[in-house]
Amino acid sequence: MPRARFEAIDGVLLLDKPVGASSNGALQAARRLLNASKAGHTGTLDPLASGLLPLTFGEATKFSSDLLDADKCYEARLVLGTTTSTADAEGEIVQTRAVAVTRGQFESALSKFVGTVSQVPPMHSALKRNGEPLYRLARRGIEVERSARSVQIRRLWMIAWDPSQPTIGVECAKGLYVRTLAEDIGSALGCGAHLGALRRIRVGPFEVSQAIGLERLEQLSQAQRRERLLPVDALLQSLPRVDLDQQDSQQLGHGKQIACGAVSAQRTRVYGPQGRLLGVATVDHGMLIARRLLSQARVLESEQ
Repeated sequence: MPRARFEAIDGVLLLDKPVGASSNGALQAARRLLNASKAGHTGTLDPLASGLLPLTFGEATKFSSDLLDADKCYEARLVLGTTTSTADAEGEIVQTRAVAVTRGQFESALSKFVGTVSQVPPMHSALKRNGEPLYRLARRGIEVERSARSVQIRRLWMIAWDPSQPTIGVECAKGLYVRTLAEDIGSALGCGAHLGALRRIRVGPFEVSQAIGLERLEQLSQAQRRERLLPVDALLQSLPRVDLDQQDSQQLGHGKQIACGAVSAQRTRVYGPQGRLLGVATVDHGMLIARRLLSQARVLESEQ
């Protein structure tokens, strides 16, 4: 029986990941549904979390880092009075304390975490020590020292007040562990806390309202699934644009620097004739220098 037919599909799929699925599991499911030969994601979500998981296919995988570095926004439900071994609902209960926190006290505590905060990454994280993820060490009962790191919280606000399980909104730069934030808020309140539920609602310019779930994606025809893909340059819209003619496009593709009138920029998106995306370049002293270009081979032969 012939193998599944995989094709060179280029684009970005905004997926609404369900609770319980790993990011890689969701990625592979979407890849199979699209029959895509190459796929990647732009930052993981824990199985406990749901929400926006942008997936990249084909040439779009070259620019995944643009969303890895983007600001994120979450909705998080905290459970006050209980701390766990993982700082979230998947861990074992470590301690339970009485909760006597008013709405005013809770909002006051939130205000103290806006701006630059210091976090110690949790043991149950994908950070690696000597090539091994910390969560694997944690599962063996091994705890290693982790250095605190500075992270940025842009906004922190209350979405719904509940004396024992309030829901908050978190807008942050990359690197924030929301479960650690929940634990730190609980410590500041003196009652302890852990993360009960987490949903990512924005990554960079993309909103979860634009996303599609795996079940819905499976119900669509192959053509309809591919219609859900955003173009590769959807990842690059924040970069300044430079347009080239046919000759300069070819020269850039051959690694040559191109004179242009654009203002110097660390990174810029470059287009050729008919608005075809060429890739990403930098502009230095009036010269355009290619950094990451798209391949000209758009279709791969599938194995039988």
